[in-house]
Amino acid sequence: MDLLVTTAAERPDLVPLLGDFNDWPRFMLEDPVAPLYFTDAETAFPEFVLIAIDRDRPDRLVAKGYSVPFTWDGDPEEALPPGGWDEVILTAALDRLAGRRGTLVSALEISVRPDLRGTGLSSLMLDAMRRNAAASGFTSLVAPVRPSAKHLHANVSIADYARLRRDDGLPVDPWLRVHVRAGGEVAGVSVRAMTIPGTLADWRAWTGLPFDATGPVEVPGALVPVHCDTAHDHAVYCEPCVWVRHRLT
Repeated sequence: MDLLVTTAAERPDLVPLLGDFNDWPRFMLEDPVAPLYFTDAETAFPEFVLIAIDRDRPDRLVAKGYSVPFTWDGDPEEALPPGGWDEVILTAALDRLAGRRGTLVSALEISVRPDLRGTGLSSLMLDAMRRNAAASGFTSLVAPVRPSAKHLHANVSIADYARLRRDDGLPVDPWLRVHVRAGGEVAGVSVRAMTIPGTLADWRAWTGLPFDATGPVEVPGALVPVHCDTAHDHAVYCEPCVWVRHRLT
């Protein structure tokens, strides 16, 4: 494959391809914070939106990567935002309104075409995101990582899951492993990286599950159980993340 990885700023003509695939679980599309970024990421932050195509098939998206600069007043060597993915997006939106450039770049999403997964493209996209942040003058890329296999261990805490290692010392989780192999360091966890609330009718529509008993509900694709409260007709999902820090200098 003759791969071209570029940005929305460099190739705005490729932006229409970005909707070519999206296979997130249905409920993941209901995070109320996400539209602050994804509604106009390609125009608001075009230098940080990566687009990958095969030069021999320029009409087909191969992979995409979303990142964003944001302001973090703390020392990234000591701590990263406790609000994870949502906090990054909220802070980036406030930075944009205030005309601030941001102090760090955060990865938000890297997705590879389903039929090309397992071919090493995720590593290539992460490397491209690191190089793009460095070329923009930033010294760190951070990532509120959604561990790709955590949903198979929904009742394991995110802190315990992040500590799981193979015999070679690398993380058990495949996506965390990609980050560590690229030079990233696991820097901590957030237990509320994304919060998705809804009525019981909402959650039934999103998942096809009954949501008819108060307590934890295991939802396919969810990293932790969703809390259901039938007395008050609502359910809430607080998705955790693992923070990874990439030093770029």
